[in-house]
Amino acid sequence: MTKAAYVNDLKSLQGECTANYLRLSRLLGDMDAGETREVALAGEHRRFGSLWLEVLECAPYTTICRVSQSGVLDGIIESPRMRVHLYHDARMAEVTDFQRQRHFHGRYRYPNARMHQPDEKLQLNRFLGEWLEHGLAHGLTVDVPELP
Repeated sequence: MTKAAYVNDLKSLQGECTANYLRLSRLLGDMDAGETREVALAGEHRRFGSLWLEVLECAPYTTICRVSQSGVLDGIIESPRMRVHLYHDARMAEVTDFQRQRHFHGRYRYPNARMHQPDEKLQLNRFLGEWLEHGLAHGLTVDVPELP
C-alpha cells in the first residue's frame, strides 16, 4: 500500500496568517523599529514568564518583528523565539525564522535530513497563533496601561 502524498492546506495557512496578523497588531500597537514590549505572563497566583515583542524593521508595506519568551526554565531549555513578517497590504503575518532556522518550505518530503514535518510551515504559524492568543488572554503589558 502506498502512502498518499501530502497536499498543502493553503486555506488553513492563509487563515492562520490572517489571524496572527490581527493578534500581532493588537500586541504591537503603534510600536516603531527598535522598540520592545514585554507582556508579563501570569497564572492564578504568580508570574511565570514574559512574552517579548521587538520591532526590528518598519516599512510602508512590511514590519518585521521578533517574538520570544523568557521564563523560569531559561537556564535549562532554550526559550522559543521566532521572526515574523507582517505584510500590511495582505493583512497577514508569517513565521520566517524559528530557533535560528530560516525559510521554511510549504511542504517537505518525509523523512528528511532535518526531520521537518510535511506541514512544518503551517505548524509553526499555528504555534505562533496559540502563543499570541495565550499572551492576549493571560498577559499584562509592562510598558503600557493595557492591551487594546
